[in-house]
Amino acid sequence: MYLYGGTVAEAARQVGQDTFVATAAQRFAQRFGVPAGTQEVHSWSRSWPALTRALCAAGLEGLHLLLEYSLPATGERIDALVVGEDTDGRLCMVAIELKQWTRAYLTSARPGMVRVGRRTVVHPARQVGGYVHYLQQWVSRDELPLSVRGVAVLHDAPTELIESLRTQAAHGPSAAFPLLGQADLTATPSADALAARLGCAGLRPTGRHRVDELLRTEHRPSPTLLARAGDVIEGRDAFTLIGDQDLARQEVLHAVADAQNQGRKSIVVVTGGPGTGKTVIACRLLGDLCRQQDANPRLLSPSGTLTRQLRRTVGDDFRGLITTFLDKIPATLTPSSVVLLDEAHRARTYPDHRRAGFPLTLGKLIDQAAVTVLFLDERQTVRPTEGITLEELRQHALHSGLSFAHVDLVTQFRCNGSRAYHQWVDQLFAPEGAAPAWTASDYDLAVASDPEQLSAWVGEHTRHGATARITAGFCWPWDSPPTPPLLPEVDIAWGDSDQRRIWARPWNSRADAPDLDHPEVPARPFWATDPGGHHQVGCIYTAQGMEYAYNAVIMGGDLVRRGERWIAEPDASRDPQLRGLPPQRYVRYALNSYRVLATRGTRGTRFYSTDEPTQAYLDRLLPPHHT
Repeated sequence: MYLYGGTVAEAARQVGQDTFVATAAQRFAQRFGVPAGTQEVHSWSRSWPALTRALCAAGLEGLHLLLEYSLPATGERIDALVVGEDTDGRLCMVAIELKQWTRAYLTSARPGMVRVGRRTVVHPARQVGGYVHYLQQWVSRDELPLSVRGVAVLHDAPTELIESLRTQAAHGPSAAFPLLGQADLTATPSADALAARLGCAGLRPTGRHRVDELLRTEHRPSPTLLARAGDVIEGRDAFTLIGDQDLARQEVLHAVADAQNQGRKSIVVVTGGPGTGKTVIACRLLGDLCRQQDANPRLLSPSGTLTRQLRRTVGDDFRGLITTFLDKIPATLTPSSVVLLDEAHRARTYPDHRRAGFPLTLGKLIDQAAVTVLFLDERQTVRPTEGITLEELRQHALHSGLSFAHVDLVTQFRCNGSRAYHQWVDQLFAPEGAAPAWTASDYDLAVASDPEQLSAWVGEHTRHGATARITAGFCWPWDSPPTPPLLPEVDIAWGDSDQRRIWARPWNSRADAPDLDHPEVPARPFWATDPGGHHQVGCIYTAQGMEYAYNAVIMGGDLVRRGERWIAEPDASRDPQLRGLPPQRYVRYALNSYRVLATRGTRGTRFYSTDEPTQAYLDRLLPPHHT
């Protein structure tokens, strides 16, 4: 998918016209389902004419030019793609990243990142290198061999900025991709020299039928990419399976064999509470499937945090295989694909599938795949616009004529392997009835008397090299800017009236990338794992799917204990997804949220409630924290 396709000469005659950019903006909304941003449209009006002028000055008018070329497995787009034939007669694609930068901030501490204005972005050579890698691994194949090149064109950048960027990219794989500034885009000493700088040396025009063939080519991972992904996953001890985890793996592989040999489509549901290894199984299965002939598997998750953590664990080269599933189906699936949907309880069901039938997007995903594997914990649904149940999936398989299998995981691998703790947490966050007092000794569990104790406990473990984090219910405002410094918005007052004390911390960063000036503040996807995260407070959307050694949980005023039952107070919530729900509906999501927060710690957990009766209830159930 792309916004414009034609020869360089054809594009050069049109790109400077206001109507051309306006038409492109209309086409963008039609093809991508969302309107183009004002800043993006403005960048087109500046960059497209600059690019076509340089291409024409280089004598490349006959080559084919595609603008805003989509990479469907990633959700990214290449600004411009030049297509021609190389000296061997093969099609050649030149990926061009366009920037309007005139200044940027660089630091040797993070050579792959650049700050432009208030945004921290990927170095342009690294960015275009990712595009080249994608085209080599997802488009080029035996029946359509391609040579792929890449270049970053910063058409307004002064020489000093370009030299700084080149120096930063001089070591490592990014060095292979040229960076051009304003002074590099003139035909000096010759048009051929400019063509070489633009990555188009030796290219000649190709027939439009060959370009059409290229555009019809289905994007799918190459056997080489799949084999490498399988090798990487196979070599990671973290993805070793034992017990009922391996049973679930075998059940899925059996369903895959049935699909391949008998053409029988199926749904496999793997259920299990927090820490039973659902994500580990999903990753291991992805490795297994990548090794199979003609495989085209995907590992999806509705959680962007989990997706980014998995990509970093397995390697960002495989980002097209591991992607976020929100309200669109990956465009590169085939009828033989196996889809692994982790955190299926968070799959979106807009607007609220309880009012309609089976969730539309999830249903389409299941229809397109040969086998759909859903990893599910119904008690981790935390919004009214998400969630699916085992019984709904069973009924959907029955009505759709699909085979159905279910594996329930019971072995516990988190929380020190303590089944007693998980049973206790399930009892604690049941809507009614008192939980028993904690008497087991296989998990470090206690109640803190104030938030300062939580901070001291987390800080002590951090100093000794363990991961420790504080989480809280979404009961405080979250208005910090996207970049640090963050505002200390989670503020709690406690103590007697004559000795009132205030404890305050910021929520975790909203940004998806780290800020170059504040390396001590991890980006949102890595708050749970990267140094510095213990200085911020995480919420349900940051912590879900993650784990760390020591876990401090602050219960806010949205869920309070009164007698033998939990009472929901939606007005105490600051979550725009939940505030305003009636209490009888809100209570389910509040109980699920705190259950999730309570099960992140692998070695120990501390509780604290800002509500005095609830704190008194916890005091009766748990031993006091000792410093």
